[in-house]
Amino acid sequence: MTRGELPSITMPTRTKRNIAYDEEAEVWKYGDRERLREAGTEKSALHILKMAYVIWFLKHQITENRSSTLRELYYISEGWKRAKFAAQNDSNLLVEDLEILTDVQREHFHLRPEEDGASIFGPLRIREDTRRGTRELHCQDDIGESGYQIPTNVDSLEFVEHDAQMVIAIETGGMYARLIENGFDEKYQAILVHLKGQPARSTRRVLNRLASEFQLPVTVFTDGDPWSYRIFASVAYGAIKSAHISEILVTPSARFIGVQPSDIRDYDLPSDLLTEQDIAALKAELTDPRFAGDYWKEQINLQLALNLKSEQQAFAARGLDFVTDEYLPARLSDMGVLRK
Repeated sequence: MTRGELPSITMPTRTKRNIAYDEEAEVWKYGDRERLREAGTEKSALHILKMAYVIWFLKHQITENRSSTLRELYYISEGWKRAKFAAQNDSNLLVEDLEILTDVQREHFHLRPEEDGASIFGPLRIREDTRRGTRELHCQDDIGESGYQIPTNVDSLEFVEHDAQMVIAIETGGMYARLIENGFDEKYQAILVHLKGQPARSTRRVLNRLASEFQLPVTVFTDGDPWSYRIFASVAYGAIKSAHISEILVTPSARFIGVQPSDIRDYDLPSDLLTEQDIAALKAELTDPRFAGDYWKEQINLQLALNLKSEQQAFAARGLDFVTDEYLPARLSDMGVLRK
């Protein structure tokens, strides 16, 4: 500005059209498309002003060794006059912009999400650095059946040892509890991870580390609908909004275990008709490069033909033990995950 030049920033275009597959890293990253935001208009100038305020706030937060939530950051901006945010999504997006510009994760800005983390249950021993010192615990023997809650900053965890053959990431709390109650973790030496719906970044980071540090096979068990397929995609392929840190969040080796559209047909599962939104989402996935493989094309087209969707809990129609005694062992064996 002192040189008479307009402040500007250049950012990757954060859209589906600007993600490209990195063959070496086996993850989806942002491509070459960029957008220039130059303070030549009021809208762009305000964006850069807000960014300056956020940087100022984060600098003081780090210096004082304090932390805050994304929600708190949004409310703190109320005192920034014209730089305040109109909605939390705006402040969240700006924090993601800063991650891209700095190549630093928001957790190292001492920012954390508002919601509770997901949880782990299974034959895994961890060591965690906390404000009260270091603690070590076993994720079966030393915790209750709700599991060990994953912290926001997974880099504070050390995975000490394990006695596992696999990792199963599970969308719903009901199915997570079913597998624990039925002793699936013990019988099959499985580390169970509750995704809690669309998984938080910390949850995806845990799956990434379990796969890379222990070379454990990871499978993802969700409902049979287009929104759940996107949950799997965020684990295995990456999410568009976090493509800048795909290498530490994505588990390229993760495989989808169900509920498959073919399961709805083959097991005659209780189901609901697809809504207009479901159909539109499925058709959108057929054009999504992350679902470009033959498997997904076949399954999505089958679901459109069936016009049905089904939940994980639908397996209970065949008995409470069916999913743990028959479905999962059969699927895991077919996939070569379960050793016979």
